[in-house]
Amino acid sequence: MLEKGKISVLQMGMMTYLMIGATAILIVPSITAQKAGRDMWLSPVFSSLSGILAVWIAWKLYKLFPEESIIEASEKILGRTLGKILSFPFLFFLLHTYGTIAREYGEFVTAAYLYKTPIGVVMGFMILVCIFAVRGGIEVIARCTQIFLPMIILFSFVMIILVLPDLNPYNMLPILESGLMPAIKGSISPHIWFIEFFYISFLFPLLNRRKKVLRGGMVPVLTLMLTMVISNLIGLFVLGDLTAKFNFPIYTVGKYISIADFLQHLDAIILAIWIGGNFIQLSVWLYVLVLGTAQWLNLSDYRPIVFPLGFLSTLFSIWVVPNFQDLVLFFSTAVIPWAYITLAVYPLFLLGVGTIQRRAKTKMPSTS
Repeated sequence: MLEKGKISVLQMGMMTYLMIGATAILIVPSITAQKAGRDMWLSPVFSSLSGILAVWIAWKLYKLFPEESIIEASEKILGRTLGKILSFPFLFFLLHTYGTIAREYGEFVTAAYLYKTPIGVVMGFMILVCIFAVRGGIEVIARCTQIFLPMIILFSFVMIILVLPDLNPYNMLPILESGLMPAIKGSISPHIWFIEFFYISFLFPLLNRRKKVLRGGMVPVLTLMLTMVISNLIGLFVLGDLTAKFNFPIYTVGKYISIADFLQHLDAIILAIWIGGNFIQLSVWLYVLVLGTAQWLNLSDYRPIVFPLGFLSTLFSIWVVPNFQDLVLFFSTAVIPWAYITLAVYPLFLLGVGTIQRRAKTKMPSTS
C-alpha cells in the first residue's frame, strides 16, 4: 500500500462528512429553494438516497478487494490495460470536481470579504496549505479534522441559538402545497453532493479495524442529510421566499443576528467556520486525487506528485467556470449525468463483473 498510516472508523466518518458537507451547507439552500420553494427542507431527504447507494457500492467493492481502491480493483477486474483506460475519466472527474470545490471557496471569500483580491490568489493559498497537509499523510488530515469539526459544531450551535429570535416557522406554510414534485425537483442538484460519498472507498483500506465499516459510512450520509435539512429550514425561516435570491443564504442569515445592539455582524464567524471546514474538505479531496493518481501510475510513493497535482488543481479552479452564476448552472445541468456515470454506473459495472468473476472462481473444481 502507498499509505502506511491508519485511521479509525470515527475519523473516517468525520473526514467524509466535511469532505462533502463543507460547501453543501453554504450553497445548496439557494439551489434547492429555486426548485422546491417552501418545501426545500424536504429535498435533502430524497437526495440522501444517492449517498446511501454510493456508500453501499463502495462497501461491496471493499468486501471484494479489502486492501485496494477502485483504481487498483479495476485492473484486477478488467485487466491492466482496460482498467487504466476506464480509470482515467474517473480521475479526471475527481480533478475537475476538486477545481469546482476550490472555485466555490474562492467565490465565497472574495464575495464576502476580499473584494479586491484576485480569486486565483485566494484559491492558490488555500490549496498550498492543503498540499502540506496531504504530504503529511492521512493521519495528519484525520487529526486536523478532530480539531476542526468539534469547533465547527460548537460554533454552529451557538449561531443557531443566536438566530432563534429571527426565525419565523410560518414561512414554511403551506407544506407540500403542490405535492412532492417540487421537493423532488429541488433534490436533483443536491444528489451530486451525496453521490460523491463514493470516494469513501479510498478510505476503507486505511481503517485500523474492519468492524462496523458500513455503519461508519452510512452515519456521515445521514448526518449530512440532517444538517442540510436544518440549514434549509433556518434559511427558509429567516429569509422566506427570498432564500433563492441569495447565493449564500446561511451567510446572509448570520448578518441578521443582533442581540441588544451589542452582538452583531457574526457573519465573520460563519466565514471562519467555513474556511476551517473547507480546509479539511479540500485536503481530503486532494489526498484522494493524489492517492488515486499514484495508484494509476504504479508509483511507490504518492508524495512526489502532491505539488504538481496541487498546481494543476489550482489551474482547474480558475479554468472550470468563469463566474459563480455559471458554476451554479453547471451544478444544475451538465455535472448531473457525468457524476452518476462516474460514481454510480461505473462502480456498479465493476461490482457486477467482479462478483461474477468471484463466483466463477469459487465454482471451479480444484485440480490436484
